[in-house]
Amino acid sequence: MLKDNLKLGKIGEEEAVNFLKQQGYRIIARNFTTKLGEIDIIAQDEETICFIEVKTRGSDKFGLPSEAVAGFKQRQISKAAIIFLKEKNLLDSRARFDIVAVQYSGSEFKLELIKDAFELDHKFTL
Repeated sequence: MLKDNLKLGKIGEEEAVNFLKQQGYRIIARNFTTKLGEIDIIAQDEETICFIEVKTRGSDKFGLPSEAVAGFKQRQISKAAIIFLKEKNLLDSRARFDIVAVQYSGSEFKLELIKDAFELDHKFTL
């Protein structure tokens, strides 16, 4: 079961990348990993750097995909985003956190882009 979930997650992430490109995003990095957290996709939407979490679900048994990006997960993404911005000297750039919610039903993917899904936790400093 876990292996199937990982496979579905990878496929959902590929679908999300294609979807974001169709929306005009330019992909900068994928699976940016630090000791504090991981970001699925980093992309540019016009002049904004977007840190994008992709959540894929095969059913709504455990809720909507976007509902899984809360509290702890948001903090992890925020920490990793700060590290990315510092490493790339982009601290003065406009940035936001987006979610791509992917629902898989049979042989069809339904994708929803949620722009500005959450804000940087005020406890973190740049």
